[in-house]
Amino acid sequence: MIINDDNLKKELITLLDERNISLEGNLVRLIDPNGDEEFQTYLTTCIEKDKEVRKRRLEITKQVQNQNKELTILNDENVKIMQELQQTLKDMEDSKNHIELQNRELIAWKQDNERMSLELRDEMIKSENARISAENAKKSAEDDLDLLQKKTQTELIGRIVKVALYVIIGVGISTTLMYIFSMLTGKDTQMIGSTWSNMFGILLTNAFSIIGTIMGVKYASEKKDE
Repeated sequence: MIINDDNLKKELITLLDERNISLEGNLVRLIDPNGDEEFQTYLTTCIEKDKEVRKRRLEITKQVQNQNKELTILNDENVKIMQELQQTLKDMEDSKNHIELQNRELIAWKQDNERMSLELRDEMIKSENARISAENAKKSAEDDLDLLQKKTQTELIGRIVKVALYVIIGVGISTTLMYIFSMLTGKDTQMIGSTWSNMFGILLTNAFSIIGTIMGVKYASEKKDE
């Protein structure tokens, strides 16, 4: 492509010199200077400038791509971090709910134990009161039985002593009456007197022996109770 307009060529050269504005792209390579050295220099300058611009654009493109790659990596890391953070928050929420559940179960268990402790204490108090009442009743029954036994024993001993005395007195009176009757009738009283004396001695001995035995048994019973 040939540009024949000299004014256009001068305008293009002036733009490059004064404003640093030049033609770019493949269009520059298609223009034929047609022997114009000044315009050839302009085209060469435009081609070199275009190369530098393309090179800078390529470097910028590479930088942008690298930055985009880094940003992509950072974005992936941020996404991963956010996912981990969300999972951590979810785990913390689950842990919180689990801890709250355990606390509620612990409080309920504690309340149940306190209620059971109170019930057990009441049962223990009732059992202790029942035991004390049973012991008191047992002691009262034993005291009543012991008193009854002592009373019965005393009455029995008194009856035995009375019977023994009655027997002794009765035999003594009977023997004495027989002895007096023999004396009044004039019969031989030697045999009757001897019999009376022996009988009276035997009765007294047996009476005191019975009384001593009874008193010994009573004393032994009292010592055993103590």
